[in-house]
Amino acid sequence: MTNAEPVTAADVRLMQGLAQRVTALRPDLVNSDASFGELAWNWGKGHAGDGASWRRRLWFSGGDLVAWGWAQLPRRVRRGDGSVKDVTGAYLAYQVHPGHAGLVDEVIDWYDATAGNVERTVLPSAADEFALKRWAAHGYDSDPAALGDTGSWTQLNERDLTEVEEPVLPDGFRFRTADEAGPAAAVQAHLDAWAPSTYSAEAYQGVRRTEAYRGDLHVLVEAPDGTMASSAILWLDEANKTAEFEPVGTHPGYRRRGLARAMLLHGMLRARAAGATHVTVACLGAPGHPAARGLYYSVGFRELSRDAPLVKRPVR
Repeated sequence: MTNAEPVTAADVRLMQGLAQRVTALRPDLVNSDASFGELAWNWGKGHAGDGASWRRRLWFSGGDLVAWGWAQLPRRVRRGDGSVKDVTGAYLAYQVHPGHAGLVDEVIDWYDATAGNVERTVLPSAADEFALKRWAAHGYDSDPAALGDTGSWTQLNERDLTEVEEPVLPDGFRFRTADEAGPAAAVQAHLDAWAPSTYSAEAYQGVRRTEAYRGDLHVLVEAPDGTMASSAILWLDEANKTAEFEPVGTHPGYRRRGLARAMLLHGMLRARAAGATHVTVACLGAPGHPAARGLYYSVGFRELSRDAPLVKRPVR
């Protein structure tokens, strides 16, 4: 394996397998962007447009994947509205099995060599004391920008599915699935909720190619005029009987009507019917981003883990 290898669908399946094993042992050690559902979502939506700037390395022990790194390098991002954003730094998603914790040093060395002399960021779990010490030893410090009141760190939330409130929609609205609504409606729902976005029909095709995607667990709320006003994808990890919401979004013109809350409850019931006993969802954790966290708390979620954003500045 070389530093130049792109991330493939087969790699993602291996990474998801490691995510399942870490979830079974220490769910609080599952790193940001390394969860079962997040891996499928990030690869599916981004491989067509951003895949050329992705690099990966895999570490095996006895035939099992025990660590991986996925470096996203500087690139130019073009959004659906025609705007362009230049990403000048590198970001690493990674995971190390707790039984092979020492491999984090190899992951860090590989990342530094692959990214080169640019700003490098990473989001290990705040619960991973060993890894945090090793990142510090390699020159990584807490990222003050990410940790500010409007910073970009995330927290992972969970709840069980023993008792789930029945969802209630406003008159004229109804629940749909992506299988029922079709690809065009599913894509438009995401674009409306997340504009400006790089999402596209091609990106959705990538999402649907991942083994974990199920159209019957891609839930939407349809407005009386036919607009898909809210949408979410549930990723079912059958091995751990858990499901993850990613992403969750609502059209700006339909917010504050209780649609997202009803959709989350509806999704939980569908996940439970599919065999899940727990469900998770991530949100921005900084004080200046209370909306999503408040929504998730209102339907019974509570914090499970959080990021510890780190940065290493380039040498001038």
